[in-house]
Amino acid sequence: MIRQELLDLLQCPETRKPLRLADQSLVARINEAIAAGGVKNRVGETVETPLSGGLLPEGGKLLYPIVDDLPILLVDEAIPLEQQEPLK
Repeated sequence: MIRQELLDLLQCPETRKPLRLADQSLVARINEAIAAGGVKNRVGETVETPLSGGLLPEGGKLLYPIVDDLPILLVDEAIPLEQQEPLK
């Protein structure tokens, strides 16, 4: 997983707000939705790869995926959390 020293340096690329690790229960719910084909990123592409974790900016409306323990901090790859009822 991400070391605290790195996490302290990471920011949301859009808002520049600090990021925190997503709760594993949220990641598990998103992975269930990914398996069902029901998760899209910000540009509307279906997310097909299960997440090993996620990063949330303050406010928590987006989730930046962590895949194979690598954070993907691209705005287009972020997953809007309000897109599905179970993720709220």
